[in-house]
Amino acid sequence: MFTAALVGNPNVGKTTLFNLLTGSNQYVGNWAGVTVEKKEGFLNTNFKIVDLPGIYAMDTFSNEEKVSKNFLLNGNVDVIINIVDASNLARNLYLTTQLKQFNKPIILVLNMIDVIEAEGTIIDFNKLENLLGVTVIPIAASKSKGIDKIENIILNNNFNFTSCLNTHNFKSEKETYNYIEKILSQCIKYNNTQTETPTDKIDKIVLHKFLSYPIFLFILFIIFKFTFNWVGQPLADLLDLGLNNILIPKLNLLLSNSSQWFRSLLVDGIINGVGSVIVFLPIILTLFMGISFLEDSGYMARAAFIMDKLMRKMGLSGKAFIPLIVGFGCSVPGIMSARTLESEKDRKLTALLVPLMSCNARLPVYALIATIFFPNNKTLVVFSLYLLGIILAFIIGFLFKNTIFKKDEEPFLIELPDYKMPNFRNLLLHTWDKGKGFLKKAGTIIFSISILVWLLSNFNFNGMVNNINESFLAYFGKILAPIFKPLGFGTWETSVSLLTGLMAKEVIVSTMGVIYGGNLKLILPQYFNALSAYTFLVFILLYTPCISTVAVMRKEYGRKMAIFSVLYQIGLAWIVSFLIFNIGNLFI
Repeated sequence: MFTAALVGNPNVGKTTLFNLLTGSNQYVGNWAGVTVEKKEGFLNTNFKIVDLPGIYAMDTFSNEEKVSKNFLLNGNVDVIINIVDASNLARNLYLTTQLKQFNKPIILVLNMIDVIEAEGTIIDFNKLENLLGVTVIPIAASKSKGIDKIENIILNNNFNFTSCLNTHNFKSEKETYNYIEKILSQCIKYNNTQTETPTDKIDKIVLHKFLSYPIFLFILFIIFKFTFNWVGQPLADLLDLGLNNILIPKLNLLLSNSSQWFRSLLVDGIINGVGSVIVFLPIILTLFMGISFLEDSGYMARAAFIMDKLMRKMGLSGKAFIPLIVGFGCSVPGIMSARTLESEKDRKLTALLVPLMSCNARLPVYALIATIFFPNNKTLVVFSLYLLGIILAFIIGFLFKNTIFKKDEEPFLIELPDYKMPNFRNLLLHTWDKGKGFLKKAGTIIFSISILVWLLSNFNFNGMVNNINESFLAYFGKILAPIFKPLGFGTWETSVSLLTGLMAKEVIVSTMGVIYGGNLKLILPQYFNALSAYTFLVFILLYTPCISTVAVMRKEYGRKMAIFSVLYQIGLAWIVSFLIFNIGNLFI
């Protein structure tokens, strides 16, 4: 087996290149002994590509750099594929000079070549290749240009490899950069007529000292408007209409001659349970299309940069903002992406704060309650929940920083890529990937829980019951209900919904669909008012995340930290919900 190591700085297109070379023939796991993701793929049956973690240099001591060093030294690597940002060679080649010391053939892939060509910059690839003693290939990964050249060189073993040529033992970082500048001065001709790029002009506004934060909040608000007013919610309403006014009545008519328990299981259990969640698929897709747009356009890196000063208040760098943003999609990858942070303190603190970011699993509950109780202000209500999660993350982070995480802060280093219009096909693929995960969960966890809830709500020790208040479910719920009474929603139905929500937050909606039956938009106003409904949403935002998140927390950071995370979030959710409900009552 021929092995290539794919190495590069973060945000230079490494993942895109890896996907283009390996397609679906790839596997993801963890490196032995550390919580750093290991990705392997195959170009063909004889050629394996290992995607090493994104790093800036080999002379620091994070887990990512340790993994990369060990693999390059001991992993039987035949060739190194070093992908760099062609528009920022002066910095990217710092890693390349260090890779030369492993005495392996190097394919230097110059990505984003279309960007520098548009700027009028000219690179003499042959001269750069000869001076560095490597194979140089220009590509535009986002447009799939130049990928065939990499494949041909790899498959034919056609490397321009000069052993140890131009490999120096540099005494300092300054000496290394002087060497790089000397090489680039011979290979690159810049367009001197263009003094300010479009990216520079946009950044003058987006990264402005006073305008940056209002712009950031405005962009988030527009995404929520797009989701809940313009596209996502109208499509969800159409699906809901089809479910309650067309599908369920037709099923009831079709099953009119079947047994009562079978009709109840199918309609009240499965269709009401799973269907009440599926109708929110358009909202999930539109929200993630907005977030993917920000990532692919280059703005998300700016958001991390903007947030660095605020993140310092809670003992973290702006880089920790990325796992928190990922947490808006799902807490599990958010916690796992905290691996990329340099210090153990940063990783643990970030992992504890990620569940406070409102994941997409909570979105169906928000959409349902906000549509029923705040029809004219649902965008503002949902936006306030996301904002509340962020604010509380800062408060908790500040408290933890000054109590259980008293350690030195880490420096902040992040790539700010040029702005670009996202590729529509990639945007759809990223969006569908999130939607596919949602549908998979609906077809497994939510389906199973819906049937379990139906069984518990229709049976007791004496068999099937006609009154749900005599069921197993009501018995469990009545034990928990007093805990939530001071919060304004102390009914056994909501207690059970919150309990099943520990499996997956979407299950809260499906549980309500099974328990209450019928159209929730007509039934829920009998159990909630506007204040108690909002308090209920706040509790869902803050209380213990799903069992998958707890399992990942235990796997990444141990049992004690997982238990601590569960307990502190339950306490935080109860206290904040109690304050909102009781203070709100003073003004009503």
